[in-house]
Amino acid sequence: MESQNYYKPPKPGPLLKLFWKACGADSSILQKCDYREHVKYACLGGIVVATGLLAGLAGGYAFYTIFEPKGSAIEAGTDTTTLLLSILFGMIWGTIIFNIDRFIVTSTGQGDGTEAITREELIGALPRILMGIIIAITISKPLEIRIFKSEIDVELEQAQLVEQTRFITSLDSIYEPRINTLKSKIAVWKGEIEDKRDRFTELEQEFIDETQGERGNNRGVGPIAKAIKDRADLARVDLNSAIQKNQPLIDSTETQILQVENERKKRTEDSKEIADGLDGLLERLKLVHKIAGFWITFFITLLFVAIELTPIFFKLMLIKSPYDYLSDNHKEMIKAAEGIEVRHDYYQDKTGKQRDLVIYHQARRQMGEQAKLTEAHEEIKNYIIEKWKEKEKEKIDQDPYRYIETLNDRT
Repeated sequence: MESQNYYKPPKPGPLLKLFWKACGADSSILQKCDYREHVKYACLGGIVVATGLLAGLAGGYAFYTIFEPKGSAIEAGTDTTTLLLSILFGMIWGTIIFNIDRFIVTSTGQGDGTEAITREELIGALPRILMGIIIAITISKPLEIRIFKSEIDVELEQAQLVEQTRFITSLDSIYEPRINTLKSKIAVWKGEIEDKRDRFTELEQEFIDETQGERGNNRGVGPIAKAIKDRADLARVDLNSAIQKNQPLIDSTETQILQVENERKKRTEDSKEIADGLDGLLERLKLVHKIAGFWITFFITLLFVAIELTPIFFKLMLIKSPYDYLSDNHKEMIKAAEGIEVRHDYYQDKTGKQRDLVIYHQARRQMGEQAKLTEAHEEIKNYIIEKWKEKEKEKIDQDPYRYIETLNDRT
């Protein structure tokens, strides 16, 4: 009470209390401490809250990058549905990381109460440090992608164009030989028809020349003209036969060519969609390392690792303060009220390590009372059995035969 007469700590606001809760500090105890303690634990909680917010942003951006509609890296717009889902996922992910960080900071403890971080403290905090590093990496990578988004989009657009060109070239190498083979067959069939048509036309003209004469005077149909006419008729028959045989093959093959062309056209149109598939999280991670280089990405990751691990190391470096003494006193009062006694370094285990002896007085008392009650019940039960035996013996002594008959009736 005297301390309250010469010093009254400032009243904490809602934001300050939120930061205290984020780092696992007890606000009811902190309000009794000086302002320096208020700021110390508010900073620890602020880092935890900031980490959760950054994790939410990183998770939401990673979710959007994975599930957004694929398209040109530069011309891509914003998909509203994916954006809303990514905001929801970011909130969930940020909450998960916030609670993990809160648990890590809260469970780190006070260390040995000095500024130095001893080897034992570092070994004890190693699992939490490893968890913090993993969390920092998962936060930093999506944010790296966002930081270098403009450069990545340019590189990705070029990669998409190269992939599309390569795919179209591959399609041409597949479809061109098929089309050329079909066209060569058509050329052979058409060539056969044209040859027979030329032969027929030649004989027709020869017949006309023979009957009309060189000057156009009508010479009539003589033996030579008649022979030419017969050959022309045979040529016409050959031409019609070639047309009847080859034209269906030509039509069928042209239909096949059209189908192949349509298939190639469809797959060529699909090439853009295939090239757009490069716009994924993994491809962007590869490009960010290619564009920024190892050291820039390393230091960005190192920055987030430092932010993530700062509360852990600070808690190990904190000097024991009034809050710690008040908290220890509060814990001891709770143990005393519940009848719990701890005798520190009371015995050595099998490995030679000093162990504490914990005595639960209330539990021992209740166990003793329960044991005595059980013992009393056992004595009463035995006494009842003895009395019942004496009563039964009296009945037997009075009339054994009647007692036997009574037993037989019972069975």
